[in-house]
Amino acid sequence: MADSDGLGEAATAAASAPATGLSPPRGWRERLRAGLAGTGASLWFVAGLGLLYALRVPLRLCENLAAVTLFLNSLTPKFYVALTGTSSLISGLIFIFEWWYFHKHGTSFIEQVSLSHLRPLMGGRESISDPGSPSSNRERESSRQNVSECKVWRNPLNLFRGAEYRSCATAYVLLAEEEATTIVDAERLFKQALKAGETVYRRSQQCQHQSPQHEAQLRRDTNVLVYIKRRLAMCARKLGRIREAVKIMRDLMKEFPPLTMVNIHENLLESLLELQAYADVQAVLAKYDDISLPKSAAICYTAALLKTRTVSDKFSPETASRRGLSSAEINAVEAIHRAVEFNPHVPKYLLEMKSLILPPEHILKRGDSEAIAYAFFHLQHWKRIEGALNLLQCTWEGTFRMIPYPLEKGHLFYPYPSCTETADRELLPTFHHVSVYPKKELPFFIHFTAGLCSSTAMIALLTHQFPEIMGILVKAISMISRTCVEFL
Repeated sequence: MADSDGLGEAATAAASAPATGLSPPRGWRERLRAGLAGTGASLWFVAGLGLLYALRVPLRLCENLAAVTLFLNSLTPKFYVALTGTSSLISGLIFIFEWWYFHKHGTSFIEQVSLSHLRPLMGGRESISDPGSPSSNRERESSRQNVSECKVWRNPLNLFRGAEYRSCATAYVLLAEEEATTIVDAERLFKQALKAGETVYRRSQQCQHQSPQHEAQLRRDTNVLVYIKRRLAMCARKLGRIREAVKIMRDLMKEFPPLTMVNIHENLLESLLELQAYADVQAVLAKYDDISLPKSAAICYTAALLKTRTVSDKFSPETASRRGLSSAEINAVEAIHRAVEFNPHVPKYLLEMKSLILPPEHILKRGDSEAIAYAFFHLQHWKRIEGALNLLQCTWEGTFRMIPYPLEKGHLFYPYPSCTETADRELLPTFHHVSVYPKKELPFFIHFTAGLCSSTAMIALLTHQFPEIMGILVKAISMISRTCVEFL
């Protein structure tokens, strides 16, 4: 769906571009009005200087300036020390308050006040509307619709959890996931669950047309049966019987094609990569890497791995910089950029720039938890292909130049959701340093306050250590300012 929307936006932009270029040129009145609007500020500035020059005698500017200069010359260095120390203290307090406010509310206090209160007074558009007005209600409704919802998915690569009952198929499932100490014991219990599940499933098939309740019961029993067979396939995969696991997964996908949301094809991709059956992997991707189906890190990065495999053994950054990229290399780089745009956290784990941990039970699509789960099981496949990690290391950061504002607009997918960090912190252990994308930058006012605080502290220190020199410097600056004003 994300790809379809992205292509639709591109088509809309391409269709609207010629229409914009064919619009008639503006008339001389519009051009004159635009020119006057641009020179308005300059004219006001020149008028102010002229008025100040005309009133220099009635206002006695020269005498007042001389009095101010005499007052400044009579000040002692202790005054400047006290002044700079006080300024440094005030700047430090402002800086500490700004830092605390930014960490608590995520925005700058000075910036918020200037945009909310000072901007309307200076002639800007007021961004705060009446809470009860229909326009504000529409804005809140549209903003609520634009916020990306974070959906947590069950990790398809996680195996064993839970145990409760002993009288039904799900009881054996829970016993296998919680009570079994080895995969062999779990497989034995799953086979018992399969017998009970098939019996219940056949009984539900016979009664499915009697009432809506029986149809719902059939759907429930179908999900249980698919879950058990999938777990048996994963047990066979872990015990080294990979071909048997592939057969079970293929039979599941043929028997229950609508159940694509359980992501059995991701387990199938990993098993086929273990067998190095790259042609079969390409066939699975051709079916499930569709524009109308939901994406995942396993699909996007496996597609990038297959395209990288064709060129990685001969790829060299020096050679590519001299002769340029071939068409196959361009396709591989574009596939890497597509995968990195979907989940930008994966390359750091594949390149071992961050340490891996055990994958969580649940994952968040496009989040750090999904990146850990993918890299934990697929890192060996990238290492097996010679030069694949080298090509990934040379090209993955180029994705960020194509999407300078990932939270606002994506390239091939929806904009990156801003709520992934909070959800990942709940899914991952506390000792893990959650990867954040994009990195949060401090606002301008915090940098400005920090610079002001540092400069005033430095002036206070210099005035305390060298009072005579600083006094001479202040006098020189005041004389230069007076000369400039008298010249005007």
